[in-house]
Amino acid sequence: MKKGISKYYKRTFDDYQVLVQVNPEDYSGIELIIHPSGKIEKTIMDYDEEIYDDLKVDEFEPCSPLEFNLFLKGVK
Repeated sequence: MKKGISKYYKRTFDDYQVLVQVNPEDYSGIELIIHPSGKIEKTIMDYDEEIYDDLKVDEFEPCSPLEFNLFLKGVK
């Protein structure tokens, strides 16, 4: 993953939450799925230039880098 200023998004579904990190330089990123049990699934992603449209259609909202990284490190 190239270094860049990543953008962060989240959406809460019925019983789980999804957080997304997108690097706008190369569209690489990470998807976190947080289950009600506290289990966190981490997936390295390769998006395309349409990712922002996809996130909007899927009703994701911007979130803070701190929130994303707390889940990524298993702190939250």
